[in-house]
Amino acid sequence: MSKMDWVKDELKQLKESGRYVPIRVLQSPQGAWVKIEGRNLLNMCSNNYLGLANHPEVREAMKKAVDEYGVGAGAVRSIAGTMEIHIKLEEKIAHFKHMEDSIVYQGGLLANLGTIPALVGKDDVIFSEELNHASIIDGVRLSGATKIVYSHLDTKDLENKLKENRRSGMKSLIVTDGVFSMDGDIAPLNEIADLGIKYDSMVYVDDAHGEGVLGRNGRGIVDHFNLVDKVDIEMGTFSKAIGVMGGFVAGSHDLIDYLKQRARPFLFSSALNPPEIAAIMKSIEIMERDDSLLRKLWDNSKFLKEGLSSLGFNTGKSKTPITPVIIGDEKKTVEFSNALYREGVFASPIVYPTVPKGTARIRLMPSAIHSKEDIQFAIDKFQKIGKEMKII
Repeated sequence: MSKMDWVKDELKQLKESGRYVPIRVLQSPQGAWVKIEGRNLLNMCSNNYLGLANHPEVREAMKKAVDEYGVGAGAVRSIAGTMEIHIKLEEKIAHFKHMEDSIVYQGGLLANLGTIPALVGKDDVIFSEELNHASIIDGVRLSGATKIVYSHLDTKDLENKLKENRRSGMKSLIVTDGVFSMDGDIAPLNEIADLGIKYDSMVYVDDAHGEGVLGRNGRGIVDHFNLVDKVDIEMGTFSKAIGVMGGFVAGSHDLIDYLKQRARPFLFSSALNPPEIAAIMKSIEIMERDDSLLRKLWDNSKFLKEGLSSLGFNTGKSKTPITPVIIGDEKKTVEFSNALYREGVFASPIVYPTVPKGTARIRLMPSAIHSKEDIQFAIDKFQKIGKEMKII
């Protein structure tokens, strides 16, 4: 017996339990429709909310940056990897977010892993939302701080736990997702921010799914609630609505200066590539220019939700374009996704451990570049397969 045979056993168990998810390989750019295995399929599971991942202006900005700056930064930011274009992006983010300053990371996950342990340590306490993203959970673990989990969207529970556990002489951090990626609901950030002031706790929001979706011109959840003076740390990504790659944290000048001295991904991993920086800046410019893409995204979202709900599908309590179609049974969910694939709709299954057992779902992500005909095509296929599988 090989010492690595356990891997085969684990894979077998995943397949038998219905939790083995096939990974589809795209042969085309991200768009409303994509090519997979030589077929054109309606793309309903990308985070490309505004369609900027293949926008002609964004592509052109990246090409120009290659000629001006080359393809790689060549070093970590703290040694020789900080180029003028990195500083321009950090200034642009701060302006867009109405914050004093910002720091750019190589990814959203790295932003959380790098920032949270720099803010708190073993003598401190973190109050973490029950359904926070895995990157927040990992950042909390790395910090070594005492972790107190409060119930989903429950600020009364948060306050009770602050009363019980917020001791003087110790730093305290409240951390929450802004938009919860699996359900599409929104954190009550206004109430959380008030509790942060009341209990002398820093407030940290991960707005990965709020960028380009909430607030004026897609500025995010802090702008949505008008909390720019009450939220201490705003984290986000460039890989979803902005359509590129990377992550950031925005806050005070002093905070950003400190993170550039202490955040490990900034200090120990090569900087984000200059062409990606240029593409991100162009995407933000497009978002600032007008809100037409944002309005189209929300219009498509409303059309999709109403169509599926009218058929009897359970779309949860989403308040954003994220549209979960909750099936429950994991094997049925994977089977439903495979049936959609055969019918020309690309919509991946989401199963445990990404979501709790018994809540498996197809998570749909409409975008600004879908037409009404595209959305109706998806609704029709859901109706066909839902009836065939006796789900509706």
